Amino acid sequence: MGKKTGKQTYQFGNPPIILSTGTVAGPFEGLGPLHEDFDEILTDPRNNEKTFEQAERSMLTKACQLALDHASCSTAEVDLFLAGDLLNQIISANFTAITLGIPFLGLYGACSTAALGLGLGAMLLDGGFAGTVLAATSSHNSTAERQYRYPTEYGGQRRPYQQWTVTGAGAALLGYNGTGPRVTAVTFGKVIDLGSTDPLNMGAAMAPAAADTIFQHFQDTGWDPNAFDLIVTGDLGKIGLDLCRGELAENGLTLGENFNDCGVMIYDLKKQDVHAGASGCAASALVTYGHLYKKFQKKELQHLLLVGTGALHSTTSFQQGENIPCVAHAVRIEA
Repeated sequence: MGKKTGKQTYQFGNPPIILSTGTVAGPFEGLGPLHEDFDEILTDPRNNEKTFEQAERSMLTKACQLALDHASCSTAEVDLFLAGDLLNQIISANFTAITLGIPFLGLYGACSTAALGLGLGAMLLDGGFAGTVLAATSSHNSTAERQYRYPTEYGGQRRPYQQWTVTGAGAALLGYNGTGPRVTAVTFGKVIDLGSTDPLNMGAAMAPAAADTIFQHFQDTGWDPNAFDLIVTGDLGKIGLDLCRGELAENGLTLGENFNDCGVMIYDLKKQDVHAGASGCAASALVTYGHLYKKFQKKELQHLLLVGTGALHSTTSFQQGENIPCVAHAVRIEA
């Protein structure tokens, strides 16, 4: 209990290091403003595979291998593989685990999975239960659209508040034998349900969960939000980001220009027709393990609060008229 701070936050006595990362982005993501920070960019959304699902799996496997290669680490040296994705039974992560052959803990946090894996991995390391952990996640526009909405081939009309599911994968290798930014704390969020029922408006659904976790992190730790170079949510998009900022302000927490969203950052919203921005597990994974990790390496970033956001509904729950429960997990990363 000595490492627990407040109600929901855990601060690590021996903060693990993000030793390396690996990122693979889709062709459309390669046209965005952060393209130079991705390790690989696909030229074919199928990645020469028979199905989009197999393409997503190949991206996740590649991102994991890149993270291992960047640290000159073999799979035999990794104690645990933590991963998840959006597809039913997290099949991208499951099949990737077969290829890697590392003891596997499957996670489902929807689009909050990158932060969830990072936080749990750091906790396992700080607790002495592992020496090296690989955390990863992925998403694909065509697989997510087919499962949750309509196949892209259907050509359905998109609404202005909708977001674009990111095609990509990201992985982070955590341990102690190396250099890099450290994971110093995690605030695990509560599941929040404020009655949202529109599966096309993910930003509005997830904003209350993001606000709840952000508020709790600062209440638990006593940190000043201005001490962070960047506080970044996972994939609220333009609409969700504004709603989250407003809800925090109503509760007495005003965030400044250091508050942004991965779903806003990954695309050029003026040139790329993604409506309200990006969504998907890979949104925060690509931005954090690509763009922001490189900023740490260049010493342009010292204190980061990553707040992964996820909508925990399923196609079944939606068809049965259930609300959309959401969650957010905050991970503090410091140089």
